[in-house]
Amino acid sequence: MTKIFNDPSEFAEEALAGFCDVYSDLVRQVPGGAVRRYRPAQPKVAVLAGGGSGHYPAFAGLIGTGFADGAVVGNIFTSPSAHQAYSVAKAAESGAGVVFTYGNYAGDVMNFGMASERLTAEGIAVENVLVTDDIASAAPSESAKRRGIAGDFTVFKVMGAAAENGADLAEVVRLGRKANGLTRTIGSAFAGCTFPGADAPLFTLPEGQMGLGLGIHGEPGVHDTGLPSAKELGQELVARVLSETPANAGQRIAVILNGLGSTKHEELFVLWGTVAPLLRAAGYTLVMPEVGELVTSLDMAGVSLTVTWLDEELEPLWVAPAETPAYRRGAVPAQTGTSAEEEAADGGASAAAFVATDASREYAAACVEAIAAARESLHGAEERLGRMDAIAGDGDHGRGMVRGVDAAAAAASDAVGQGAGAGDVLAAAGDAWADKAGGTSGVLWGAGLRAFGETVGNASAPEAAVLAAAVTAFADRIVQLGKAEIGDKTMVDALLPFASTFGHAVAGGADPGEAWQDAAREAACAAEATADLLPLKGRARPLAEKSLGTPDPGATSLAMVFAVMGPHFTASTTAAQAGAK
Repeated sequence: MTKIFNDPSEFAEEALAGFCDVYSDLVRQVPGGAVRRYRPAQPKVAVLAGGGSGHYPAFAGLIGTGFADGAVVGNIFTSPSAHQAYSVAKAAESGAGVVFTYGNYAGDVMNFGMASERLTAEGIAVENVLVTDDIASAAPSESAKRRGIAGDFTVFKVMGAAAENGADLAEVVRLGRKANGLTRTIGSAFAGCTFPGADAPLFTLPEGQMGLGLGIHGEPGVHDTGLPSAKELGQELVARVLSETPANAGQRIAVILNGLGSTKHEELFVLWGTVAPLLRAAGYTLVMPEVGELVTSLDMAGVSLTVTWLDEELEPLWVAPAETPAYRRGAVPAQTGTSAEEEAADGGASAAAFVATDASREYAAACVEAIAAARESLHGAEERLGRMDAIAGDGDHGRGMVRGVDAAAAAASDAVGQGAGAGDVLAAAGDAWADKAGGTSGVLWGAGLRAFGETVGNASAPEAAVLAAAVTAFADRIVQLGKAEIGDKTMVDALLPFASTFGHAVAGGADPGEAWQDAAREAACAAEATADLLPLKGRARPLAEKSLGTPDPGATSLAMVFAVMGPHFTASTTAAQAGAK
């Protein structure tokens, strides 16, 4: 149980601020995360690790000489936003390019990808290296779909050492991908973790059981089994990892026995007493093994075993010196370069000048009311959505939606106060939602709202056909980004029936308000029907069987939000249509 917090929604931000104060000699806080205290004297590749909070010392704890140049820090178990990634990259970049490296999760892929596009447009060389070490999350034939868990540490270390040695961007990327291809991890959970402010863990296990194949975002194991002795557990973990030995692998390996948050070092040492002899008996030489907490999951009780097969390129990088707040190996030179001042939290953005008609500004007020209605609905459903998400995911959907809609409501109100029209209000709300919510749902809702606003525009209140086109634009943008289809058990299962029903009704001359209500009912029915589906996308995919019987939380929240937004979005359109008759 996480017991020390103020406002649970601010836990990640307060933890990052405290961390940066404690280690101010090594790191400095910047919008979106943290970077090294000193900028390099000469251009070097900036290795930027990233992901949600709750995994300390990953990711911010690994900033320093011989390791990462910065960390992009999202909310607990939630991908940082594209804006956060962009901001940290701008603070860390020194002229030799940047590489984002992170676990293979949909939200991270989307957000870091969007940040990369923005950096590339500004002429900054940027690459992405995904970690896919979790052997429990997909079959060997689908290794590209695997999650990144404790293998993050090895891949980050190799890339950081290569960059420190002066390797160029292409070489750092090549070595990182090579290390990832030679890394395998299997984990086991004994008890779930608990979010700050939550009254129960994300999952529980029956007495005497463990979950094999855990994730690091509070996900339970892929399947439950009896809790073995330390000897039996060690045998199980070693056998599963070695069963996936890469072709032509060498006999020298880096090994990490990792605690997930509340497993004591003494317990890990007992387990090591089985793991190490088994690996040596298999003919392996263990090179500077690590036993301890390196990639955690809040207070989860659990353990993971990571093996990276080394060669003449990777071994020197694995053993190279490093100095970070949470990890030190060997002696490193004193930091040199320019010490940078703290940056403003808002990144120095200036207010935009808005141009809009009075009719659009009037409709903008209705848009603010629509978002306020969504906010009230989501706050009421936060706990329920979190419980639904915890069945086969990380349990953060409710909190992420609340963070997103809170930010959207504030941004929309601010834009209206500055004279924005409806299109700009919705675009501002979308950008704020994506930035503050992070994660997959955050980037999708943010992009969808922006597309909705761009279609509505700032010239007038939308006619029924324009409103239908805006709904279609919302759906198209989400499908384009998320690549999901009907039947994948995602928000798309509710979204596309809504868009289709509303669009056809409006095209047939139906009253927009009634058409929206009918579409909302279709969406709600479609969301409920996802209980019978197996997830094919996102973090729930490896735990597909466990999700049977539970509707998709993303589809559920979308149907809920669209239902309460409808009266505000359609009121003026319905009135205009009635007047025309």
